[in-house]
Amino acid sequence: MIIGISISKLKPDSKHPFGHGRAESISAIIIGSLLGIVGLKFLIESVNRLIHYESVIYGGWVVIVFAISILFKEGLAQFSIRAGKKYDLDSLKADGWHHRSDAIASMLILVGSFFSKSIWWLDGVLGIAVSLLIIYAAYDILNNTTSSILGEKSDDKLLKEIKNITLKTSPSITRIHHMHVHKYGENIEVTLHICLSPRLSLEEAHGISNCVEVALKEEKSIEATIHIEPVME
Repeated sequence: MIIGISISKLKPDSKHPFGHGRAESISAIIIGSLLGIVGLKFLIESVNRLIHYESVIYGGWVVIVFAISILFKEGLAQFSIRAGKKYDLDSLKADGWHHRSDAIASMLILVGSFFSKSIWWLDGVLGIAVSLLIIYAAYDILNNTTSSILGEKSDDKLLKEIKNITLKTSPSITRIHHMHVHKYGENIEVTLHICLSPRLSLEEAHGISNCVEVALKEEKSIEATIHIEPVME
């Protein structure tokens, strides 16, 4: 996760003119994949416990250690997930679920230590339930991250903000269409068509498109490419 975020902060270069923002998404895919492997391994072990009628018995000191582990790991999970939502980092959210899977596993062991003597199958059943939760979390992480890399539709709020900024730049802009937003981590690129009067000179039209690019850069940190079209009067 740290490596992915570090790479994503590198500036654009000749090979990567749009920056390295998607390195963070790649790290999220790796974490999500590993989380899925953990869930599957957990599921197989839990099923085997039921097949072989295995129960789990732990000593008192183990209960204390796992109780502390639950609090510590869930604290890390809360911190990572909240930070991931705040800074819109999929890798941090994924890492939060990695911590949470550890906390859930520790909780499972703790519950099993109390009831395994009387209910031998409890550990296996709880293990299956928890493994399915972990597998679903891995699927959710991978689904959201791969969708972002493939290029999903931007949210309507951002499109509306881009449209409002563009229209208020000049009264000569009569219509906007073919708006496409591409995200590369924190770097956002947009291409759009603006309609102007054919009576404007080339220099005037270029000046308007340049003002739109500057406005989007200053207000939303968006790199814009403007295509100019004449309006048939």
